[in-house]
Amino acid sequence: MPNEVNHKILTMSMVQDGDRILLMNRPNHLGFPGYIAPGGKVDFPESIVDGAIREVKEETGLIVKDIIYKGLNEFCEINSGLRYMVFNYLVTSFEGDLLKNPPEGELMWVNKDQLNELPMQDWFRERIPLFFRPGIFEVSTVWDKNKDIELNKTIKHYIESEINRWDVVNTGK
Repeated sequence: MPNEVNHKILTMSMVQDGDRILLMNRPNHLGFPGYIAPGGKVDFPESIVDGAIREVKEETGLIVKDIIYKGLNEFCEINSGLRYMVFNYLVTSFEGDLLKNPPEGELMWVNKDQLNELPMQDWFRERIPLFFRPGIFEVSTVWDKNKDIELNKTIKHYIESEINRWDVVNTGK
């Protein structure tokens, strides 16, 4: 294990318009090819939510009006000591027009029931339903990049109870 841990703080925002969500088709040369939601790194010292709002505008042209925190995905790579922390948001209100030449890939409104037909990274496909469930989620994955194996994964889902405390309602391995 490395002596030093490096953190990368990122965001992902699912932009929803009724039964449709906005995805971009990232080309291979940009990494994470296939359909994915807007997002990217948080610039220091901006707040995480401000980073999410900025990334939506830069990648889509849309101006976020309402944004809801949905959860955290973190990925820890044991060989490099790198911890990616991805803060996830649901955008439920926006204004503006989509960019004609988006920098990260072609933008497309997709009906939720058509998502299985699109090529996308498995980790993103697994994350999509979490944006639309009540409450917030937390997913932590430890992986060994050298051996390309997942060593541990913890999944928690929290729903606010009637007495204003958060209860864990779903725990993965």
